[in-house]
Amino acid sequence: MKRFVLTAVLLASSLSMFAQTPTTVDKDPIKKIEVTGTAELEIVPDELYFTISLKEYFKDEKNQKDKISLETLEKQLIDAVKSAGLPKENLSISGVTGYREWTGKKKPQHFLAAKQFQLKLSNANNINDLMAKVDDRGVEYVNMSRVEHSKKEEFRRQVKINALKAAKEKAGYLLESIGEKLGEVLEIHEVEEGNVYPMYKQAQYNVRMMAADAAPESGGGLEYEKIKYSYRMNATFRIK
Repeated sequence: MKRFVLTAVLLASSLSMFAQTPTTVDKDPIKKIEVTGTAELEIVPDELYFTISLKEYFKDEKNQKDKISLETLEKQLIDAVKSAGLPKENLSISGVTGYREWTGKKKPQHFLAAKQFQLKLSNANNINDLMAKVDDRGVEYVNMSRVEHSKKEEFRRQVKINALKAAKEKAGYLLESIGEKLGEVLEIHEVEEGNVYPMYKQAQYNVRMMAADAAPESGGGLEYEKIKYSYRMNATFRIK
């Protein structure tokens, strides 16, 4: 029994001494600085996307006779796009709907179809001339749905580069103010704030719609805001 107790005491003493023996050597901490660089770029969009909705209608609304078909209206729009010299891929179908025409208290007897198209233009001033070649009463509405730029990926890349350069410049002058020097970069983290696609401001913009007797009005231009690309880059640099 005494021998067992003595052995246990010696074992506990050995474990205590082993635990107090250092296994690693602390290194000098790395002196570093963490900063955030930001950059923005505003550009005028060169791709304007319009939504055009065409709907069937009756020439004689009371008697619901002589229906103007959707095929007729669609052909007018396609021919207008061709005459404007636009590629056929600039026009695509975005939706198809339909409804029944009610006349007073009578139960509707006829189904009227409607179809929505997406048209890509580079100049919004051409939309009036183009839509003037489509039957007014067959045009339900026209609106600008979104804007883009054909070189958006190039702009995004450049803004990110500018944001990283801004981070390095900031780290440099901050360290210089306290008598330190900037070393190599240790870490880079991209913080994407996204892009802002503003809606356009309407100014003297007239699309002939709905009323068959509507006289063409003198169209002006569109004043639309720029697309803004904004990015942040977090960077960590070594202090020499």
